[in-house]
Amino acid sequence: MDVISLALATYILVMAITPGPNNVLLAASGVNYGLRRTLPMMLGIALGGGFHCFVSMLMFGHLFELMAVIRLPIAVAGCLYLLWLAWHIYRASAPETGEQSRPLTFMQMVLFQWVNPKAWVMMLNMAALFMPAAGPVMPAAALIGITDTLVSLPCVLLWAWLGDRLRLALQSPRHLQLFNTLMGVSLAITAAWLLLDELRLLLAV
Repeated sequence: MDVISLALATYILVMAITPGPNNVLLAASGVNYGLRRTLPMMLGIALGGGFHCFVSMLMFGHLFELMAVIRLPIAVAGCLYLLWLAWHIYRASAPETGEQSRPLTFMQMVLFQWVNPKAWVMMLNMAALFMPAAGPVMPAAALIGITDTLVSLPCVLLWAWLGDRLRLALQSPRHLQLFNTLMGVSLAITAAWLLLDELRLLLAV
């Protein structure tokens, strides 16, 4: 593995394993439904995310000038959404056990990748950092998409497994409040980190 591939895998690992909408949904599904019933969600995120990544690299590989214009607004909007989500997680109550009978499906999670703000921030960053400035776009986009799927899969598995392990502990209101606080704070820190990274890149130009 060369330096660029290692840097790409490391970047995807950091982005995939830190708190975000996908991981929050996986942890919540693990708590409510267990690991086995959360597997379609996991595969939807990993495979859908890889496809989203491949298509985005193809698109952004031809639109670097446009990226410079839309990158910061997308990043800001995405980070504000993450902060809003962090606040709602912090205020969340006990997991629902009545009406909701099944977790989100594979296809729902595939489609969710296209409206996930953290995923779009990630796509823009990867296009800027790892897509070639010249030469064929298709091989590079395919490599990034495959790497995204392979690196993301164990990360989403970890979050679903953690949710499954927490099922019993979170029946206690005090433990659930602590869990929601930690998840909310972690998500807020992630949003702040993403926004600061975008501002740093803007100031460096």
